[in-house]
Parts: sequence; C-alpha cells; structure tokens
Amino acid sequence: MILSKKIRLYPTAEQEQKLWQSVGTARFIYNWTLNKQEENYKNGGKFIKDTDLRKEITNLKKNELSWLNEVSNNVAKQSVKDACNAYKNFFKGLAHKPRFKSKKKSRPSFYNDTSKLKVKEKLVLIEKVGWIKTKEQVLIDVKYTNPRISFDNKYWYLSVGVEVERPTLQLTGESLGIDVGVKDLAVCSNGMTFKNINKSKEVRRLKKSLKRKQRQCSRKYEMNKKGKEYVKTKNIAKLEKQIKLIHRKLSNIRLNYIHQVTTKIVKTKPSRVVMEDLNIKEMMKNKYLSKAVSEQRLYDFKMKMKYKCEFYGIEFVEADRFYPSSKLCTSCGSIKKDLKLSDRIYKCSCGLNINRDYNASINLSRYKLAI
Repeated sequence: MILSKKIRLYPTAEQEQKLWQSVGTARFIYNWTLNKQEENYKNGGKFIKDTDLRKEITNLKKNELSWLNEVSNNVAKQSVKDACNAYKNFFKGLAHKPRFKSKKKSRPSFYNDTSKLKVKEKLVLIEKVGWIKTKEQVLIDVKYTNPRISFDNKYWYLSVGVEVERPTLQLTGESLGIDVGVKDLAVCSNGMTFKNINKSKEVRRLKKSLKRKQRQCSRKYEMNKKGKEYVKTKNIAKLEKQIKLIHRKLSNIRLNYIHQVTTKIVKTKPSRVVMEDLNIKEMMKNKYLSKAVSEQRLYDFKMKMKYKCEFYGIEFVEADRFYPSSKLCTSCGSIKKDLKLSDRIYKCSCGLNINRDYNASINLSRYKLAI
C-alpha cells in the first residue's frame, strides 16, 4: 500500500527564492491551461489534450515565456496535467468546476519529477533548486510516487508516496459503529466517546486571539483607506502574517486530534467499522451550524478512518445517507419520526432511555443486518 510521508525541508535563502519561482510557475501554468480550456469550450471546441498544450508551452518558452526556463520543465508539464484532470473530473461529475488559483488564497505547491528526486543522508535533491537539508531521513532505494513540495505559511515540506507493507492484525470480530457530530466528534458503539477539540481551552484561546487580530487588521484597513481603495501597510502585512500562523496552528491541532482519534479506534482491532454517509454540503447551508461543522472536519475524519481501516485490513462500511440511525430504537426497532436535533436523550415508548448518539452508533454497528 502507498502511504504519504511528509518531511520538513530547510532551504537556504537562495533556495527558498527558487522554490517560490517554481510555485509561481505552477500556479501560472495551471491558470493558463484552465483559461485555454474555457475559451475553447465556449467556442464550441472539443477538449484539448494535455499533450497538445505541453507542445504549445514549449513553443512559448522560446519567445514570450522565456522565464519558464529558469525552473524545472516538469513543474509546467504536471500543472497542465493537473488542470486537464480537474476538467475531466468536472465533466464526469466527480468534482466541481475547477477554479483559477489565487496568489493569496491557493496553497503554494509544485511537483517534482520522481526520476529527478535524489536522496542522500538527510538531504534531498529538488530539480533546479539543489540539495536541501531535511529534518528526517527520506527512505532510500524505494519507488517514489507523486512528490510535491509545499509551503504551509511557515515551513517548507516534501510530501512523497512510498510503498509500505501492510501489518497483520488479529481482529476481534467486532462490528463497530461510529456516530460523528458537532457535540462530540465521535461516539462509538463500544462505549468510547471522543470530545469536540474545538471546546478545549487551547483552541478557545487561539480563536479569541484570532478574532482580536482580525478586528485590528480590519480597523487598520479602514484607517488607511484612500477613497474607495484599501491601502496595505507594513503593519497590516505583519498582522496578516500573524493571522495566517494562528489559522495554521488551529488547523494542525484539529488534524493531529483526528489522527489520534482514528488511530485509537483502529487499535481496538474491530473486524468492521460502520460510519454514516453525511451530506456535509447541505449541513454547511445551516447558518447556525455551518461554522461548528466546518471546524469539526468531519470529511477529513471519514477519509482518515477509511484509509487506516484499509491499511490494517479492517472492513469499512458506509451506511446509506437515509438510514435512520438516530431515530431507530435499539431495543424494539421502532422509528421515532418526531425526533428533533435538540433531543439529546432518546426516549422510546418501550421504556428505553439512552444517549441519542450512542443509540445511533449501536444501530450503525448493526447496519449490515438491518438491510
């Protein structure tokens, strides 16, 4: 199985400048490709193959875009391929329409060809950048998949897929149901409950600090406004950098917690894990819950649970979206149609009084028998 390894890089000031050149090239070519495809589609033309677009870029390098020669040729090639794949997925109905990458908002990253990726002891060779120090040793003499260099507003990282052997676990034969939500991140049918990390003291402190910084930034923009135009001063740039770092820290805390929870669940060695298929897109339309839902990162939780189950040989089952896991009584099997979101205790006419989320997790663990 291929697992991704993320390793921190320590580039010099000169190397960092070259990395930013590669990032800018990747973004420019991606937007150029999208623009070409959109114009062609509006004029009634067929989908342009990525090979044809690559040939056009090669010709442009000789005249108009000579600065593209300063970075690796594979950066531009892969950006064309990524943009074309995004359009193909859109037409197949697998993804939304691809959008142009913004310099301010898009994640800075670029591709490095696998054949050009060389590794030494705590060193890695990035094409046309040079040997860069790494925090830990990149695996040597293995097949690399999709190497990407990225920046997370503070550090540079190398992400690369490496093939690893799956461990063999002696599974317990248990069917584990997991109910995810806003009040608690996850409630399992075996009694394990994982709290909402966003209610912790550290996260609440960071969110309070973030709110304060954002207000300061907004006030400074208003103070330095010239007519209808906003002026960005050095102090505003400093504040925006601090805001980005707080967002980064919050994101890392949430992601780390999701990894801890999913690993702890998998280590109980169930034979199968059942989760409900949540419609996150529709949940985000609720103005009262949208922020809480986005902070929980429920989709990330499901995807990490899924790949860890696959890695350890555990069956992962996704229950039907309309399966009434919360409304179904675990004792008598009747469905309570008038159950509200505010009802945290499930009370049935048969006399059962149980936590709503725990009731749902038990029903999910029995999902295969119920259909």
